[in-house]
Amino acid sequence: MRNKILVLGGILLFITGGVACEKMLPKAPADDEILDGPIEGLTPEQHQLFLRGDIAFNDEIFTAETGLGPLFVATSCGTCHAGDGKGHPFTTLTRFGQTDSTGNHFLHQGGPQLQQRAMPGFQPEQIPAGATFSRFTPPANTGLGLLDAVPDATLLSLADENDADGDGISGRPNWIVIPVYTTLRPGTIERNGKYIGRFGKKAAVYDLMQQTANAYSQDIGISSTYEHYDTYTGHEIDPEISNQTVLDVVFYLKTLKAPVQRNRTDATVNKGQQVFANTGCRKCHTPTLSTGPSSIAALADRTFHPYTDLLLHDMGSGLDDGYTEGAAKTPEWRTPALWGLGLSKKSQGGQYFLLHDGRARSIEEAILLHGGEGQQSKASFQQLSADEKNALIRFLESL
Repeated sequence: MRNKILVLGGILLFITGGVACEKMLPKAPADDEILDGPIEGLTPEQHQLFLRGDIAFNDEIFTAETGLGPLFVATSCGTCHAGDGKGHPFTTLTRFGQTDSTGNHFLHQGGPQLQQRAMPGFQPEQIPAGATFSRFTPPANTGLGLLDAVPDATLLSLADENDADGDGISGRPNWIVIPVYTTLRPGTIERNGKYIGRFGKKAAVYDLMQQTANAYSQDIGISSTYEHYDTYTGHEIDPEISNQTVLDVVFYLKTLKAPVQRNRTDATVNKGQQVFANTGCRKCHTPTLSTGPSSIAALADRTFHPYTDLLLHDMGSGLDDGYTEGAAKTPEWRTPALWGLGLSKKSQGGQYFLLHDGRARSIEEAILLHGGEGQQSKASFQQLSADEKNALIRFLESL
């Protein structure tokens, strides 16, 4: 009899188990609570490309057998961008070797990036004597394709290099030399053989192809037909990754969705948005941009809200690390996009690590470290009431 009861119980469990398990399963996070996922409007074929790039970016772990190193920083792309979000101090990159626009004078000693890990039998790099350096926290990946598709003419219209309007803000592009494998975007503007950079802490990267090829080479020690020199010996070597994989990752980065703002109808959030404007923050953190033509229809002619002008701004001596890239000066940094800011802690171990090197542990601390062109906005913030400061922080955390 007992055996029959056990059998019947097992049958009932089998029949009802699906319902019970369904009730126990956690709900999928809302779209505004995660950073990853494709932009709307992709075709079925493009969704397949996106998924291939997702796998290559987040799931492929490199080993010695698949080309890792011998010197490296990380073993995969996803290591530095958990959930496509910001990096953590453990994954922060170290760049060294350039102090002015004459270029990096330590390329023969491993510059511009320190590879602080090594395969057995090899010695990791150390910063050479006399080389200036800075630490760069990996940025979030989302919405990059929209930023990539903003026309150069838009960025130049936002620039005011000589502060002609007298408002204390003089953003300017970083004009850079681009790799030979780069495909120019529609409407690209050239000056004296140089082009506008828009990615990286110093805006020293032209597009997501350059960003991806450099990351494979400098971060993981993986050569490609695009960056085919071994970071250890400096010699040209055979590609260790296919062109298709690189292109899949580029497509993935281009078509990651933009962060979705949360609590948009909240009264405090709306008040904070007005405070943001009143304190002058939007002079650099431009709320709205629009894309131009794109080979990916889902990216073309779109209006979006990243809160950046993609330009360089002098942030004062407190944020001057003595290191630079391209034609940027050492205290100049590209305005970081603020969208996704409120989700940063999810990929950073539960707390904020903000500014270019993660030194700020809260949004307020990041604001108070602004100097140079950000000094006026910082002073305005310091004069706010407690309620106004709270509203501003709530607004920024909603982005």
